Amino acid sequence: MKSLVTTLLTLALIIPSYSGGCGAVAAGQQGEQKLGISTAEVALDIVARDRKGRPVTDLTPDDFEVFEDGVKQSVESFRLIRRGPAGNPAGAEENAPPNTRPGSTGRPVPVEKRTDPDVGVSVVALVFDRLSPDARKRAHDAALSYLGEETTLNSFVGVFAINLSLVPLQNYTTDISLVKKAVERAGSLASSTFEGARTPAGFAEQSAQREAAASAGIAAAGAAGAAGNSAAAGSAASAGAAAAVDQQFAEMQRRTDETFEVLQRDQQGYATTNGLLAIVNSMRRLPGRKAVIFFSEGLAIPPNVQQHFRSVVNSANRANVSVYAVDAAGLRTESTLQLSRDEINARARRRIDTLDRAMSNNGPLTAGLERNEDLLKSDPQSGLTQLASETGGQFIGDTNKIGPRLKQIDEELGSYYLLTYAPTNQNYDGRFRNITVKVKRTGVDAQSRKGYYAVPPTGSSPLFYYEAAPLGVLNNATKSHDFPILTSGLNFPEAGKVGRTAVEVEVPASAFTFNTDSEKKIYSTDFSIVVLIKDQAKQVVDKLSHHYALVGPLKGMEGVRKGKILFYRETVLPPGRFSVEAVAYDALSSRSSLGNCSLEVPDADENRLRLSSVTIIQRAEQLREKTDSPFAVADQLLIYPNLGEPIHKSAKQMGFYFNVYPARDSAVTPRLTLEVLQNGKSVANVLLKLTAPDSSGRIQYASALPLESLSPGSYELKISVSDAKGTISRSAPFTLEP
Repeated sequence: MKSLVTTLLTLALIIPSYSGGCGAVAAGQQGEQKLGISTAEVALDIVARDRKGRPVTDLTPDDFEVFEDGVKQSVESFRLIRRGPAGNPAGAEENAPPNTRPGSTGRPVPVEKRTDPDVGVSVVALVFDRLSPDARKRAHDAALSYLGEETTLNSFVGVFAINLSLVPLQNYTTDISLVKKAVERAGSLASSTFEGARTPAGFAEQSAQREAAASAGIAAAGAAGAAGNSAAAGSAASAGAAAAVDQQFAEMQRRTDETFEVLQRDQQGYATTNGLLAIVNSMRRLPGRKAVIFFSEGLAIPPNVQQHFRSVVNSANRANVSVYAVDAAGLRTESTLQLSRDEINARARRRIDTLDRAMSNNGPLTAGLERNEDLLKSDPQSGLTQLASETGGQFIGDTNKIGPRLKQIDEELGSYYLLTYAPTNQNYDGRFRNITVKVKRTGVDAQSRKGYYAVPPTGSSPLFYYEAAPLGVLNNATKSHDFPILTSGLNFPEAGKVGRTAVEVEVPASAFTFNTDSEKKIYSTDFSIVVLIKDQAKQVVDKLSHHYALVGPLKGMEGVRKGKILFYRETVLPPGRFSVEAVAYDALSSRSSLGNCSLEVPDADENRLRLSSVTIIQRAEQLREKTDSPFAVADQLLIYPNLGEPIHKSAKQMGFYFNVYPARDSAVTPRLTLEVLQNGKSVANVLLKLTAPDSSGRIQYASALPLESLSPGSYELKISVSDAKGTISRSAPFTLEP
């Protein structure tokens, strides 16, 4: 081993390194793991009203029927919630139902006359979307009317504004004076405008007029030639040529208008849905009934935003949040759907007028049909209606008297039924479960959420639309390994952020389905990577994910397929031992693979010596721009880790990388020892030198281990650093192949 030690001492190159993986799973290689699924109840808050809209408060469990995907469920518990002032639960009515009633299974169902204090609390978020001056005043007046003239509030109320970002105006409180001040601010805030001086129909009409004028010039040239008037024909030909140029520019302008309009509506849609998603998710852990009163002039849902919109609905259903959507535009003189119809008709007229040219020059006519479908989905009121309906709320629109309608919301927050049931289908497969609540009593309607995605608990982060199916796979007792997957978790205990952790997942791009469109000459994909980080109690402490909807030119597809998909996310974790569970899911084929590794975050603080995880280097490249990545060394190189792939002896050496963090105010450079272990026995041990810390107090160390003296097999690279107070060691496994 003398040559190994000598070579190590002479390798003083300082190159950046990217930490290696803590787990590697090739297709078919990982052993099965069983996940125990405990019985979980589904909670439903139900508002019951008679045909006159009055609340009905004397129902019993026998009056309700709950169906999940058409299958009748057994009610496990049932209570009438009646809220008192400031969120405190009031006593039940004198004629409340008995304490128990037989359920559908014959066993008693507990019926509570009085609720627990936490359940009796209600929470309301007043959310103001981007609004025109008139709509902003209307929403302001309606919100103040909803708050009323009382000195205290019956609910905890927060106030938020959505512009290009989410603006918190008042945190949740029962202090009505603070809430009213926030509403006043919301009424005075000017919204960022998305330029839209011309209506969608106007875009199409103007384009049609330009093209019609150009077509007239071309037709005039043809008519003169047919009449034998050469001079007129020549003049008309010149005019026709000019008209043809005008026609081309008119078509360019039309495409510019339509492209900008689509991008503009996407931007609006993302800004609104992101704000709503953040608010809804923040309410998730709160007990009791929760509601969002959303003042907007319409929520258009273009195709690119459709799935993100679904994430808002899904998160609201998981958090038991009902959205009451208010069309602050008031009583409209013209239907929003009529505007969409106008543009479709304008486009149809233009296509008929230019049919021959469309067939010869403008490609398939299906482009117009796709555009029409997009326009029908862009009706702003339809988005608000859908948001309210699918979350158990209500849509309030086509009225200038919003205030009285909002009073009904307060009634629903203060009097409702809380019902739970244990689903007969206990398979968390990630699929959407439809819920139907029926009331047997004639003349009574039930209002509740429409369903939920059957996924296991995923911590405090929202459930995005693309995560449900992968999470279902991750929770399945039979683990899938359809293609190779590598997983890694690495800790970098930096000053001010000792729990900083990098998580990486690597999958060959060829594992996923690439759809091709020969007409448009493009390829597309639809796959996701989702990671759950769990503590030793198997509780999810964080969820990380990304959706890959890749689109590119068909001629470059094979080059992409030969590459690798590298998923990288960072998080901050508390001290402890964790498991990192990853799933790569191909939505186009339903194929998937799971990987996992263990991760330790030491209990460290800045007053003690600290050591990062040890990284085995796969490759390093020149750093193109400055970054805060823990794998960037000296602002020069970026290191990519080996996540567990075997090392070949032909490589001659194996790069490794780690960071040392001396104790705060320490003037002594720590001592460094490198050791190579095989089967628990030391095969090499050498003392190395560390440089002085950089300006951030960190010592970055990268070097290479010579491989000539090592025979094929499994090894452990162990790094130890020590100062006057003690020694810290961390290691990374690696496999050497011939």
